[in-house]
Order: sequence, then C-alpha cells, then structure tokens
Amino acid sequence: MSNTAENSSPQLSDQKQWDRIADSEQFKDLLQIKKMFIIPALVCFFVYYFALAVVVGYAPKLASTRVIGTVTVAYLFALSQFLVGWTIAGLYLLASTRFDALTRDILASVVAHKDEQQGDN
Repeated sequence: MSNTAENSSPQLSDQKQWDRIADSEQFKDLLQIKKMFIIPALVCFFVYYFALAVVVGYAPKLASTRVIGTVTVAYLFALSQFLVGWTIAGLYLLASTRFDALTRDILASVVAHKDEQQGDN
C-alpha cells in the first residue's frame, strides 16, 4: 500500500506542473500564436478545397473548358489542391520553428522553477 502512495505522489506533482504550465502567460501566448497560423490556414484550405465543387456545380462550362489538349480547368484546379496542401504544410514547418523555440522556453522555465523548489527543500 505504501508503494501505491509513493507512485501517486509524482503523478500529483506532475499534474501540478501541467496546471502551472497551462496557467502561464507563456503557454497562453504560444497557443495564441499557433491559432494565428492554424485557423487562417485551415480556412484558406477549406475555401480553396470546396471552391472546386462550387465551380463544377455552378459553372460547369468554365470547369469543362479545355486548357491544354484534353486537360480541363477543373482537372488543373483539382491538381492545384495538392500544391496548396503542400504549400500550407511547408509554411507550417517554417512557423513550427518559432513554436518549438517558445516551447523550449516554457520547458526551461519549468525546469528552473523545479530546481528552485528542490533548492528550497
């Protein structure tokens, strides 16, 4: 039974650390910065993705217009969605370096706080 009490103690401590991180301004800033990228990127992709269905549904003559040989506007539009998806993924990769730096700062402050607490004991 004492083993169970000893095992639950670190979990309780970890939960306190997670709560402290979640309440910190640094973490809230990180979430806000991520939202500033993710939400517009998501909206942009969905609008672009569903635009193909709108063009095909409401402007079938435009969608079936041949561009090169038998390749139509709709076909090029559908292929361009791969390009847009990869572009958004690449932009996220670039933005994630900033997210990672902020995450490292948060973790460093947690370690520093933990070291301070151990030093006080």
